[in-house]
Amino acid sequence: MSTTLHLFCGKIAAGKSTLAKRLAHQSGALLISEDDWISGLFGPEMESFDDYIRCSARLRATLSPHLVALLKAGNSIALDFPANTRTLRSWMRGIAEEAGVSALLHYLDLPDVACKKRLCERNASGAHAFSPSEAEFDLISGYFEAPETGEGLPVLVHGGP
Repeated sequence: MSTTLHLFCGKIAAGKSTLAKRLAHQSGALLISEDDWISGLFGPEMESFDDYIRCSARLRATLSPHLVALLKAGNSIALDFPANTRTLRSWMRGIAEEAGVSALLHYLDLPDVACKKRLCERNASGAHAFSPSEAEFDLISGYFEAPETGEGLPVLVHGGP
């Protein structure tokens, strides 16, 4: 099996982390979760979406060379970072290109109503590091850009509620 960088695109609570964990478990890929890293490194600083943007950028800059090194060493990675904008997908594609490996974008295409239902259930369970409100879901979803064919990434669509 060839070394692959698996990427995950979908709105909040679409199931990106669940799919990333399952894929990592089934394939032996390393699971690298943005939520785990941001919560551990920046938890007390995370009070707003702007804080997330700032901390996520710092994390990406720090991890990029390590991700490339892991891929070059033959480790497939399930990169559980939201590939939800063209800019973020370009960063991720660049990591795969620098490492000389393939990338595969898993797109979880669920309607907002299904995501909001899952978000409500997830928040009620208390099992997730972050608990965005429905208003924050709407704000963050305003930045979401569905993948397009011209981005240079093969896309595997996962649908359904």
